[in-house]
Amino acid sequence: MRLREFPVRKAYFSLSDIKLGVSPMVAKPAVGMFVLLQAALFATGLSAPSTAQGLIRDAEIEHTIRAYATPLLRAAALVPEDVNFHLLRSPELNAFVARGQRIFLSTGLLMRSEHPGQVMGVIAHEIGHITGGHLARLEGAISDAEDQALIGSIIGIAIGVLVGNSGAAAVGSTKAQEIALQKLLNFSRIQERSADQVAVNLLDQVQVSARGLSEFFEILEGQELLDRSRQDSYVVTHPLTRDRIAFIADHVAKSRHSSWAIPLALKAEHDRMRAKLAGFLNPTSKTLRNYKPDDPSVAARYACSIAYYREANLEKALPLIDSLIAQMPEDPWFQELKGQMLFENARGAEALPFYQKAVDLRPNEPLLRVGLAHVLIELDGPGMLNKAEAHLKQALRRDRYMPIAWRLAAITYGRNGELGLSALSLAEYSQLMGHPLDAMRQAQKAMRLLTESEPAWLRAQDLFDTAERQHKKSRKN
Repeated sequence: MRLREFPVRKAYFSLSDIKLGVSPMVAKPAVGMFVLLQAALFATGLSAPSTAQGLIRDAEIEHTIRAYATPLLRAAALVPEDVNFHLLRSPELNAFVARGQRIFLSTGLLMRSEHPGQVMGVIAHEIGHITGGHLARLEGAISDAEDQALIGSIIGIAIGVLVGNSGAAAVGSTKAQEIALQKLLNFSRIQERSADQVAVNLLDQVQVSARGLSEFFEILEGQELLDRSRQDSYVVTHPLTRDRIAFIADHVAKSRHSSWAIPLALKAEHDRMRAKLAGFLNPTSKTLRNYKPDDPSVAARYACSIAYYREANLEKALPLIDSLIAQMPEDPWFQELKGQMLFENARGAEALPFYQKAVDLRPNEPLLRVGLAHVLIELDGPGMLNKAEAHLKQALRRDRYMPIAWRLAAITYGRNGELGLSALSLAEYSQLMGHPLDAMRQAQKAMRLLTESEPAWLRAQDLFDTAERQHKKSRKN
C-alpha cells in the first residue's frame, strides 16, 4: 500500500511508508502486559522499556503469522478469526497480549528469529496468557501495587513531616514503591510459568517441537546481565528464571516431538518474511551487505529488490522482482510489490494489472483490495470509481480497522455524489485516527444528509456518541 495511516491510538502504517521516510506516531496499546508493567516500572522510577514506533500492516506477513498461529489457536479451543495479530515496528525483541484477544509481535523479534519454530513458541506462550485470563488478573495486581505504593508514599510523607526530614519522606516513599514492584514482578513470574506450561502443551498437540521456545529463552538469558536500559522489553515484561529455562529444556528432552522437522514451505515463508522486513526497515547498505544482489535465492532477490526500490533505483529493482514473478507467477505478494513499485513511480496504468492479479490470486485479503482501489481511484478512468467502491466495500466488510480504506471510500463516495456516505466514511476515518472532534463534525454532517433511521444514519449517530464521550473524557483528563 502507498498511503500512510497514522492513528494516534493505533499508529498504523504500511511497509511501503518506510520508503517515503515516514515517522509514525508512538503506538500505545490501551491494555496489555507490556503497557501495564511499563506503567508500574515508571511509577517506581525504574527505566521502562521503550515504546514501539508504530503498527505495520502487510498482507503477506500477516498471512505468514496466521499460518504459524492458526493450529495453535485451534488447539487452545480459540476461534482463529477472533484473535487479532498486530505487527509492531520496533527493533526490540518483544511480544505481548492485550484486551480483545490481541497479540502483538515486534519486527525485531521476527527478524531475529532463525526459523518458524521460535516464533511459534512465542505465540504459544502468548496464547497461554489469553487462555489463562492473565490480563484481568494482572490489572487487579497492578491496582493493588498502585494502592500499596500510594499508601507507602503517604506514610513516607507523613513521617517526614513529623520528624521534619524531607529525606525520610523520600526514602519511605521509594521503599514502598520498590516493595509494590517486587510483588508485581513475583505475580508476573507465576503467570509466565503458567503460560510456559500452556505453550508446551499446545506445541505438543500440534506436533511441533518446543526447541524453538527453548532457543528463544537462551537468547533472553544472555540479556539478564545487561543494564536494564539495554535489555529488550521482553526481558522486563516476561521475567525469566532458571526454573523456567530448565522446565522448557526438560520438556524438550522428554517430548516425542522434539525431532520435528520444519516443513520446507514454512521455512521458505519465514525466510521471505525476514527478507521483506529487512528490505523495508533496515538501511539499504545493511540490506545489501546481508543479502547479496547476485545471490539467486528467493529471499536475497526479494530483499535486494525492495532495497533498490526504496532508493528509487527501478533499473535494478524491477529485474529482480521480474525474476521472482517469472519463477512464481502465481505468487500474489510478488505481483503486489511490482504494482507498488510502478504505482509509486507515477506508472499507475502499468501497475494496475499487477494489483488486479494479486487480488485475483487472494480475493479475501482486504489490504490487497485497498491497494487495487487506490490505483483505480488515481487513474479515474471510465467505470473505475465504481470498481474501486466495490473493492473497498468488500475490504471493509472483512477489516474495518483500516483508516486509509475509509479515506479512499470518502473520496469515492464524494466523486459519485453520495455526500452522506462520504461524510460517514470521514467520520470513521477520524475516529480511527483518534480525532474525536473531526469525527463528531463529520458524523453530524452525515446525519443531516442521510435518511433518518437507515443503517448508515444509525451508524453516524453511534460514531457521534462515541466520539463525544471520548472528547469529554480527554478534556476531563
